[in-house]
Amino acid sequence: MVKVGIVGGTGYTGVELLRILVNHPDVELSVITSRSEEGVRVDDMFPNLRGHTDLCFTVPDAATLGACDVVFFATPHGVAHALAGDVLAAGAKVIDLSADFRLQDAQEWATWYGQPHGAPDLLPQAVYGLPEVNRDAIRQAQLIAVPGCYPTAVQLGLLPLLENNLLPEQMLIADCKSGVSGAGRGASVGSLLCESSESMMAYAVKGHRHLPEIRQGLVRAAGRDVALTFVPHLTPMIRGIHATLYAQAPGLAADLQALYEQRYADEPFVDVMPAGSHPATRSVKGSNMCRIAVHQHAHTGQIIVLSVIDNLVKGASGQAVQNMNIAFGLAEDTGLRQVALLP
Repeated sequence: MVKVGIVGGTGYTGVELLRILVNHPDVELSVITSRSEEGVRVDDMFPNLRGHTDLCFTVPDAATLGACDVVFFATPHGVAHALAGDVLAAGAKVIDLSADFRLQDAQEWATWYGQPHGAPDLLPQAVYGLPEVNRDAIRQAQLIAVPGCYPTAVQLGLLPLLENNLLPEQMLIADCKSGVSGAGRGASVGSLLCESSESMMAYAVKGHRHLPEIRQGLVRAAGRDVALTFVPHLTPMIRGIHATLYAQAPGLAADLQALYEQRYADEPFVDVMPAGSHPATRSVKGSNMCRIAVHQHAHTGQIIVLSVIDNLVKGASGQAVQNMNIAFGLAEDTGLRQVALLP
């Protein structure tokens, strides 16, 4: 059994992580922390977990967490910097769901997240946890940085084109929509029902903090610089990411459908849909699946890739568990076989 600790279990990614782990056959949930909710039973805060766990929230303690085999950080950005080093030194693996170790450049992280990077010495050992790219490195990793939700959908959508050098130097466009849960569980005016319902809006158009993470992954895939315009939108739904990706490939003769099917043929959580498909976010709700469809516009020849995920599962907690399974030599889909919810 893998002994698991969770730091920060009161947000949406935290409760989603709990929902998955309480039914994981190879996991023993040992400790879950929250400074603000010390002593509160987890199932009092989250009644959906009644009958599945009797844990109470405790204050984070490096020694207690270090006694686990793996510790998940489901915390705001900057929190893992202070504690991850001690947990690693105690011998536990760390899987961080925040952005603290996603960017390899500490100064770039500081620029986008508005504070100095608190643990730059740990960055060289951090492995970016996108299994479809870094599976071998994840197997050996002690510190895993789980990708963000937008970066997961966008990278999986564009990887086959960039890896095969099919896109000339150009401006790629990622037009992305997210459910409101992507903003987190903290109270904010923009997340109120009366503010977000029956409305859709773009935000962070000049530059979203996920942009450098997406570019970092695309540059690695292409082996060269990649220009990307990324525009996120808040959409009146609870869960889901829909990424519509645009690229020009003049004179392209490749069979795009075959290219995508071959690239993801052995990936348990990427579903390349039949030609002409239009994947919907509801087809992945509650699941760890990314569904992709690739099109070529009849008039312009422009490549249009549609990529959908559940932002809380493949975009966060499910991908974190997928990384844990790989790192501990378990079947990659263990605990992640949930079928998406319909309707």
